[in-house]
Amino acid sequence: MSKVPGWIGRVGDGLTRMGARLDERRAEADADADPLITPGSHAAPADAAAGVEHVPAPPDYAPAVAARPDPVAAVPWGMRVAAEAGWRLLVLAGTLWVLMKIISSVQLVVLAFVAALLVTAMLQPTVARLRRVGLPRGLATAVTACLGFVVMGLVGWFVVWQVMENIDNLSDRLRDGIEELKRWLLNSPFHVTEDQINDIAKNLSDAVGTNTEEITSAGLQGVTVMVEFLTGILLAMFSTLFLLYDGKRIWEWSLKLVPAQARPGVAGAGPRAWRTLTAYVRGTVIVAMIDAIFIGLGLYFLDVPMAVPLAVFIFLGAFIPLVGAVMSGALAIVVSLVTQGPFTALMVMAVVLAVQQIEGHVLQPFILGRAVRVHPLAVVLSVAAGGLVAGIGGAVVAVPLVAVTNTVVGYLRAYGNEAALRAAPQPHGATAVAVATTPAPVEGVADRAAEQE
Repeated sequence: MSKVPGWIGRVGDGLTRMGARLDERRAEADADADPLITPGSHAAPADAAAGVEHVPAPPDYAPAVAARPDPVAAVPWGMRVAAEAGWRLLVLAGTLWVLMKIISSVQLVVLAFVAALLVTAMLQPTVARLRRVGLPRGLATAVTACLGFVVMGLVGWFVVWQVMENIDNLSDRLRDGIEELKRWLLNSPFHVTEDQINDIAKNLSDAVGTNTEEITSAGLQGVTVMVEFLTGILLAMFSTLFLLYDGKRIWEWSLKLVPAQARPGVAGAGPRAWRTLTAYVRGTVIVAMIDAIFIGLGLYFLDVPMAVPLAVFIFLGAFIPLVGAVMSGALAIVVSLVTQGPFTALMVMAVVLAVQQIEGHVLQPFILGRAVRVHPLAVVLSVAAGGLVAGIGGAVVAVPLVAVTNTVVGYLRAYGNEAALRAAPQPHGATAVAVATTPAPVEGVADRAAEQE
């Protein structure tokens, strides 16, 4: 019985060899029937059994075709980098375009909220002082907001009152100034005749009469602008109240919208951005008050009419860097030229230029400090862009936005470098000995780096 399995195995091996020989003979017979099939190939019977049509190999005399490279490898490396950066820039530009469209559609709300942020930055230190004295948060907020809004309202009322009080005197002096200018032109070496001056006056009168409809529509549009202005003031007042009372919880809720990985960096950048904004607003208010006081005193001693309203306009114009100071100073010079003559206008110009030079080289670096210092080119470009996007309101908020952005970017870059150093693996061997002499990053390096920015 023990020889039976061996015998069965030998029979199986013989059957296997017999089947292999039958397959070889069948392949040889197929090769004789079809000369395109290589003898000894077992693919043809398998393909025939599977029903797949066999593709013959090319003949020996056919020319060799070089393999085509991968398209990705055929594109130069610089072009691939430019393409990768290009589509990302297109996505970023599209996102910014959509964001600007959304902001422009709700421009009134955005400007009102930004104005509320600026007012809150100016009033928040007062709320903090009142709370340290012992007043509750609600009472401290109410007292600060009421005093702030009352002071702003009184300033606006005072400006309007002074303008209405001096408008008749200004119109009389303006008429006398025009007559004096007319006499100067007649006696000047420019050979201007009285008929030419009368023709210019007649053309101006005809232009006003012809464009009466446009002037009326402009007046109606001015009414609409006034309604929107009042609406924006109310929105800014309510926003200021809530920011003064509950600003911390609003900021904590806003942090929940940030992804968890970026939340620590944003949480550290937020307070620093707020300190920058507060320093900018307080410093700008102080500088604007100094400009208004000294230029107003110069206008008063030079007997220029409406010296106080002009000083208030200079104060308000200081919130638009560079452009506002130039425009308000030019207004004071024009009023002095028309009402008091060229000599007084030259004196007013000297006073304005002297005060603005002191402001630019002494007051702003000393009061604002390095934390909110912005390059003059960035100031000009940001004011121009803000004015094109949102008018006067955009020009006012452009520079503080650039200052805050500069602070945030500087802190996030320093924070990212510090986090990368902490996450880096510890060196070993000779590298560890070389690195041991380098001081390790300490807590607060991001703060100092952000301040140096």
